[in-house]
Amino acid sequence: MSNDQSKRDAIIIGGGHNGLVCANYLAKAGLKVTVLERRDVVGGAAVTEEFHPGFRNSVAAYTVSLLQPKVIQDLDLHAHGLRIVERKLGNFLPLPDGDSLRVGGGITQAEVARFSKRDAERLPEYEQRLEAIADVLRALAMQPPPNITDGGWWKAIPELVRAGKLGKRLHKLDVGLRQELLDLFTISAAEYLDRWFESEPIKAVLGFDGIVGNYASPYTPGSAYVLLHHVFGEVNGVKGAWGHAIGGMGAITQAMARAAEAAGVDIRTGCGVREVIVENGRAVGVVTETSDILHARAIVANVNPKLLYERLMSPSVVPAPTRERMTNWRCASGTFRMNVALSGLPDFTALPGPGDHLTAGIIMAPSIAYMDRAYQDAVATGWSREPVVEMLIPSTLDDSLVPQGQHVASLFCQHVAPELSGGRSWDDHRDEVADLMIATVDGFAPGFKNLVIGRQALTPLDLERTFGLIGGDIFHGALSLNQLFSARPMLGQADYRGALPGLYLCGAGTHPGGGVTGAPGHNASRVIKADLS
Repeated sequence: MSNDQSKRDAIIIGGGHNGLVCANYLAKAGLKVTVLERRDVVGGAAVTEEFHPGFRNSVAAYTVSLLQPKVIQDLDLHAHGLRIVERKLGNFLPLPDGDSLRVGGGITQAEVARFSKRDAERLPEYEQRLEAIADVLRALAMQPPPNITDGGWWKAIPELVRAGKLGKRLHKLDVGLRQELLDLFTISAAEYLDRWFESEPIKAVLGFDGIVGNYASPYTPGSAYVLLHHVFGEVNGVKGAWGHAIGGMGAITQAMARAAEAAGVDIRTGCGVREVIVENGRAVGVVTETSDILHARAIVANVNPKLLYERLMSPSVVPAPTRERMTNWRCASGTFRMNVALSGLPDFTALPGPGDHLTAGIIMAPSIAYMDRAYQDAVATGWSREPVVEMLIPSTLDDSLVPQGQHVASLFCQHVAPELSGGRSWDDHRDEVADLMIATVDGFAPGFKNLVIGRQALTPLDLERTFGLIGGDIFHGALSLNQLFSARPMLGQADYRGALPGLYLCGAGTHPGGGVTGAPGHNASRVIKADLS
């Protein structure tokens, strides 16, 4: 055991993208920062790894859209090797009857008109309304929300000011849009989409965003917000676009790591944290898994808040309200993640042959009702008999990931239960469910199964073990109304300051939530810099 008493301003627990973002900003402000990452590579869930000989892929997080342009610019990530390209088509929805819907590339309205002229006419207004709301929320994402505390009027004043600024932003929306925003926070994705559209294909494509990483039915109240959460993004200045980082998602975090090291950040991989040290009611350091003791003025947790408060801290030092909140902190993603090495490109019955649709997010979930059945199945039996699968084939945009002439696919599969009932373990059912996911794709693209030459299957349990995603939750906590904004992770901790002095949070379990955004890391760094100055 060693006791490191050197002068250090901040220790960041977890080298995922938000931890790296926070470290960059702190180091640029002249602070001495150490990042501790349990795995042998930084990046958290945004990593590129070889999962089959010669085949690399973004093994967990798998697509780019939500990464904040301000973060890319401030950290000068392009100068550190980051290159993002847009998909040639946004989404492709193959249908069981042999038809399909293509979304993006200026063709969406004409495509929707094949199913409903009324829906095609309504689509521009739908997009304009969501864009107006998303613009306000994009701005709110890059600053701490009002932090509701019991610290008296003196502490409440800055929060009232912040609330006033929020009110001004929201006031820019007309009364109809303000009502719509309230509805988006509270109603289901299915109810919201039913207000707008009558044809199933467009509702399926849009409704898919309401259940991504969300263990819920599209009929679950509040799922409309998850739909909105995925509209925030932009790629290369194009709002709402989706893209691919050349080299995979790991290219993003490797660029962040290079920027951090250039700024003087000490990054240590293979260095997990066992415990946060608390002295006299203050977080002052950490004990690593190898029993090293490191001290700093600020201890910054880039992990799920439930993991922080329940596994890295003794219950005796965690205030009772925080312990209670974490007991009730809902982590449930319903995600089964696969990476597949392919000898060639799949051939879809709905649109045979190669084409731009193979660069898209390929959604195998033809209706809202299909998605609902998938969820109900998972609740009843542990996994869907007819699962929801989104497939991306990043090698259509980036041949650096694969041997020449071959391809790699990401399968983001839902719904599966985060924990299986009856004492069953995911370790005993991984291959069975993986076979089902491959067969599901094969149903839309006959012959797909025969193209598979290697695969990696990650159950919710695997995602938790490997990446610290409790229950497989990609958002570090469900994006439900009681776990958003000033209540993320709880009232009194919305400003990225943790339950104890000296303790901070900068991960996806804070505002504005999950996705590869960099926003929590950016926002937390501002608070930490102010406290340490």
